[in-house]
Amino acid sequence: MANMEIRTFTYIDVLQPQLAAFISTVSEGYFPLEAQASLFVEVAPGIAINRLTDRAMKSARVYPGMQIVERSFGLLELHAFDQGEIRAAGTAVMDFLNLKETDRLKPKILSSEIITGVEGHQAMLINRMRHGQFLLTGETLYILEVHPAGYAAIAANEAEKAASINLLEMRAFGAFGRLFLGGKEEEINQAVKRVEATLQGIPGRENK
Repeated sequence: MANMEIRTFTYIDVLQPQLAAFISTVSEGYFPLEAQASLFVEVAPGIAINRLTDRAMKSARVYPGMQIVERSFGLLELHAFDQGEIRAAGTAVMDFLNLKETDRLKPKILSSEIITGVEGHQAMLINRMRHGQFLLTGETLYILEVHPAGYAAIAANEAEKAASINLLEMRAFGAFGRLFLGGKEEEINQAVKRVEATLQGIPGRENK
């Protein structure tokens, strides 16, 4: 559709345990389970996500976890154990839009920060806002800011695949996506390498 812009479009092959559990803490739809496949779609304007949800649900046996409708952007998360069904839902969305995967925006890392030896009071500030694991005094904190927002989800999943880290918070909607991870310094470093390589390897149209 000419009046819709595809911003994020990304498959997650196998949802990792912490990310699946995290989505369930903020989801208003069907809760995803560990090891399911997932699809994140973000479009503008936000209200248009309703039509894409309709098309996806009528085309494949998938379950909606999140449908977030903001004024500017809309986000849809779908999941199922069958990766083929998730792919079919994604194909239906793209066919409806008459677009290809590469018509999405490339991810752009706006901020990537590592803070070692976190002081106790700062750890408590982080713990007050997180929906996931706790950050403990002396651990290392990683904060990612990415555009468009929906790519924060695949960043979280790949980080969990790569290292033994704690998923503190993940925000995959709005103007920018944010990811907060905690853990040992060496584990955070490994996770960051995977996150940056993953995001830099996603093709799409130029993100200015």
